[in-house]
Amino acid sequence: MEDPAYLPEVPEDFDVFWAELSGEARHAPLDFHRDVEPKYDAPDHIVETFSFRGVKGETLYGWIAVPKESPSANPGFVWLAPYGRESVLPNEYGTRRGFVSLSFNFHGFDAFHQEAYNPTRGYFASGLPEPRNWVFGRLFQNSFIATRVMQALTEVDENRIAAAGLSQGGGLAIWLGAHCPIVKTVCADMPFLSAMGVTLNNPIYRYPLKELLDFANKIPIGMERVKFVVGYYDTLHQATRCQVPTLVSLGEKDPAVRPPNVEAVFEAMPGEKKLIRYDWGHDWHPDMIENNRNWMLEHLP
Repeated sequence: MEDPAYLPEVPEDFDVFWAELSGEARHAPLDFHRDVEPKYDAPDHIVETFSFRGVKGETLYGWIAVPKESPSANPGFVWLAPYGRESVLPNEYGTRRGFVSLSFNFHGFDAFHQEAYNPTRGYFASGLPEPRNWVFGRLFQNSFIATRVMQALTEVDENRIAAAGLSQGGGLAIWLGAHCPIVKTVCADMPFLSAMGVTLNNPIYRYPLKELLDFANKIPIGMERVKFVVGYYDTLHQATRCQVPTLVSLGEKDPAVRPPNVEAVFEAMPGEKKLIRYDWGHDWHPDMIENNRNWMLEHLP
């Protein structure tokens, strides 16, 4: 029997809220520029940098990896970064044989920016306590626009596009699967903000999630306000709207996104889906490379 604590309680205006966010991203000007000079040494891909205009008019920077032996009509995936200010790289996790991949830095840094996480540089509470202003709405919208950029690339088959990522990236991939019609399938590894109604009712000891607790302690009825805002973004709630084929993974030893939370997200998905369990913590696992590639090949025919 399902634990009632994990049953989705979606806000009444959830669909209106996300229709507005998605509509803004869908209709934002598609303004991007490619730098065709290769910038990164990858064995099977040519890697270029690009820039595009975000939903607020900001300039964002990223990279595009194109298979060396296939100049057109490739499947593609948008590769979404975990929490933090650094860029993910076009390495074995950021590229796949036979796929174009695209990624960008969420915070306006360069395409290959590297920066270790520090709580003083965290952004979990940015934009609180208003749902419309929370930072993750903007991250979603810019991910949506980046997916539009991928759709416009001549090397990509516009009907064969996936969203993929780990942790924050995995959560955002599910959100795109729920709200972005360009995305035809999703690979969500250890997706963040999963079943937060449960998480926020328990003690929080670890950063970066503890950034929310630090914020809540500074304002009246802080945690209740945080729970209200998070309710609009909870990946468990998003999962109820994600009908594209979705591969989800969890880490059996993950202290950041607990296995029952990911299981609840998986169970809430109405469409075709598969769950993989890794004997692992909250980190990349080598098997994700082929597992995700095989899933995308199967569902981007």
